[in-house]
Amino acid sequence: MIQVGLVHNMSSTAGKLVASCISMAHSDFYDAHPDYRTQLSIQVRDVADDTVDAASAVLDLMENEEVHAILGPEWSSQAKFVIDLGMKAQVPITSFSATSPSLSPARSHYFVRTAYNDGSQVGALAAVIQAYGWREITLVYEDTEYGDGLLPYLVEALQKVDVRISYRSVIPPSAEDVDIVKELNKLLVMQTRVFLVHMTAEIGSRFLVLASDSGMMSKEFAWIVTDGLSSLLDPVSSKALDSMRGAIGVRPYVPRSESRTDFEERWRKFYAERNPHDETADLSLFGLWAYDTVTALALAGEKAWDPAKSRYLKPNTSRNNLDFSSIGISEMGPKLLGEILSTQFQGLSGEFRLDRGELQPIAFEIFNVVGRTEKIIGYWTSAGGLSPGLDLSRKGDYTALAKDLKAPIWPGDTVTPPKGWVIPISGKKLRIGVPKKDGFTELFKIEWDPEKGVRRYSGFADDMFQEVLKALPFAIPYEYVPFVNETGQSAGNYDYLLYQIKLQKFDAVVGDMGIVANRSSYVDFTLPYSETGVAMVVAIKDDERRNMWVFLKPLSWNLWLTTGLAFIFTGFVVWLLEHRTNEEFGGHRRQQIGSILLFAHREKTNNLTRLVLAFWGFVVLILTQSYTASLSSFLTVQRLTPKFVDARDLVRNGHKVGYQVDCFVPEFLVRELDFDKSNLKPYSSVEEFHNALSNGSENGGVSAIFDELPYLKLLLAEYPDKYKIVGPTYKTGGFGFAFPLGSPLVSYVSRAILNVTQDKAKMDRIEAKYFGGESSWQEQDAAVSSDNLSLSVYSFGGLFIIAGVISASSIVIYMVSFFYSRWPSSTTIPPGERSLWSMFSETADDFFREHGLFGCLVRNRSKVVPTSDFQSRGASPSNDVELIARKADEGERPVLIIHV
Repeated sequence: MIQVGLVHNMSSTAGKLVASCISMAHSDFYDAHPDYRTQLSIQVRDVADDTVDAASAVLDLMENEEVHAILGPEWSSQAKFVIDLGMKAQVPITSFSATSPSLSPARSHYFVRTAYNDGSQVGALAAVIQAYGWREITLVYEDTEYGDGLLPYLVEALQKVDVRISYRSVIPPSAEDVDIVKELNKLLVMQTRVFLVHMTAEIGSRFLVLASDSGMMSKEFAWIVTDGLSSLLDPVSSKALDSMRGAIGVRPYVPRSESRTDFEERWRKFYAERNPHDETADLSLFGLWAYDTVTALALAGEKAWDPAKSRYLKPNTSRNNLDFSSIGISEMGPKLLGEILSTQFQGLSGEFRLDRGELQPIAFEIFNVVGRTEKIIGYWTSAGGLSPGLDLSRKGDYTALAKDLKAPIWPGDTVTPPKGWVIPISGKKLRIGVPKKDGFTELFKIEWDPEKGVRRYSGFADDMFQEVLKALPFAIPYEYVPFVNETGQSAGNYDYLLYQIKLQKFDAVVGDMGIVANRSSYVDFTLPYSETGVAMVVAIKDDERRNMWVFLKPLSWNLWLTTGLAFIFTGFVVWLLEHRTNEEFGGHRRQQIGSILLFAHREKTNNLTRLVLAFWGFVVLILTQSYTASLSSFLTVQRLTPKFVDARDLVRNGHKVGYQVDCFVPEFLVRELDFDKSNLKPYSSVEEFHNALSNGSENGGVSAIFDELPYLKLLLAEYPDKYKIVGPTYKTGGFGFAFPLGSPLVSYVSRAILNVTQDKAKMDRIEAKYFGGESSWQEQDAAVSSDNLSLSVYSFGGLFIIAGVISASSIVIYMVSFFYSRWPSSTTIPPGERSLWSMFSETADDFFREHGLFGCLVRNRSKVVPTSDFQSRGASPSNDVELIARKADEGERPVLIIHV
């Protein structure tokens, strides 16, 4: 016989259930193994739910019965103390119901958990919460070792899916109904409507019944229960089950088998025979674990049995009631522990295999309470997450979604998932903090209405907030609370105002609050409702229309030069084509130059000249029209030329720049743009911005203003002709509304902001009210683009190329025609001088002579005679032709005079 102790409350429903399962396990095992040498002898100790009673019972079993293993105890708080006794006596403490994660077989080697660790379910709980998009929950748990033990594991799992526990409701085991109702009333006036209940059935049943009686099992409520209520140490009463209608539960998945089905039928009969006066309860998972635990002990005992080592080693000293140092040591205990840890078999609850001293779940069921029945809506595994059907092969990263579960029935018999929060039914209004501003009141303004004796609020931020409230699918009662001191002045900067949310003095903040990284550590911002970015505004230079040389501006200098050269070249081509045959191009050289400069279509010209002049006239027409249009733009469009265009120039030259007081911009300028902090000057209104820019850095003002775009738009709306935005826009978060960290309102308000900002007509109306709309910005953009109105040669390059080709082609055609008509015949040239080069030279001499392109050179066929030689012979330039003719008549060789 192997002595084994059972420590449990045998008078409770759970105790009777466990006792029947253990008894059946013992008889079933040895009926199936009649040849075993050993048999478990189970010594029962009926203890109340008390730690001292449990420890005393275990000590009695060790000393008087010399047990080699302990089954139990029932509660984690009892097991925590009993484990130390097991370590002392080297007796395995084998519990099928102490599930608290605070008890670890890895730390206590003689503690064996033949059940699932409660911490294994937190992943499934977090996945369910994430799937329905809830960001906050209220945790309700009992103030016991069982309730407290899950807390750190649950918090960690919820943090991974960005879910916050907004409130912890702790229910003592000794709480009366009136105490529970008082706590429920406190929960009822809170905002969160998702409740996660981690309790045992005894107190959990009462809590859920009272919650239902308080009207908290209705629409907009969501209830999730852990396996303490779903696996049932104490089966939930039918009344409690009715009160859980619509709740969602998580419990370990236990595969169905024929052996389990057969056992459940036999167990009901056996339980009814042993407890004829009790209502037959449903078999719980703890009963199956108790059955499998006895089977495992019987198998391990057979392997560990050694008749020589079946007793206790006891010290010779006697023990008093307060000294446990004299407890004996089980000789069989260490070997029995090893055999238990290595035992594997297929039990009623599935595969029995201890990993690191405890059972490991393969999956969790997600069920929905519908009436008095439970509907399985999905499964969860650590490897594959949620799925509507059990799929143990599914692995990989996942994000929990509602579509991964079958549609449940929620409290109030609705299929619409609760949004998880509501405006508290206590009627409390949201306290919204608003800033008291001395400048830039177009964004938010607080005024006193003397007639009604109340404050009035207005401004761009207020208008946007009102539109957002209209876009929400529900109403939010609220009240503005100005952030002022006793004198009515601002009580601090925006950082301090936002920090009041963390201090729970405000429920939200509305105003021109910049979304900045350091602020997001203590508040949650909505999406921005305004244009984002920090930009630079500078003063503009005087209008260039007052420049006396403005008429030159329409064309760039290279276009002016190219046009002049093209004019001269075209004139030369016309002269070349016309001056032999057209008397208008003859006469003295000065007259010919005048003809070139004043050539016109009215002159009688040949066809080539007409072609050149026709296209040149087209070029002149295009240039004239383009010049006229460009000049008109310069004279009619105001040109806004900034004094500075690059922030780096301001930094390099040490210019002073301004910013709005009590904002994040100075830190941005120092950190991102390397401005010296001593060159930064704060201002608090549009007028102060204007005065500073007007004076300039050299006169005590500033060279530029850096601020967020909405503030700069106010400045430009007031002084559109004096300043303009230049340089890049540095990305920032923009303006947003602020709420507490994790507030569920953030997502709803952000969606409403998107609906408002994407309504162009609505946004144009609001912006026009405070910033003058987009027209002023568009006009300034157009004015800025006028800086590039000067036309360049590149714009007309094609025209000039075509004109040049036509002129060059005309010259080539003219020269070919001339050479063809003047090419000398072979009869007029002596036989010895008939080379091609000689004939070409002869014709070229004629061409240059007739066009007077060079001075005077005399060339005969044998040599070139300079004019000076003729003059030495008595000739003069005035009678050159007569001289040459006379010499020819006298029989001398003909010569040719070339005018150069």
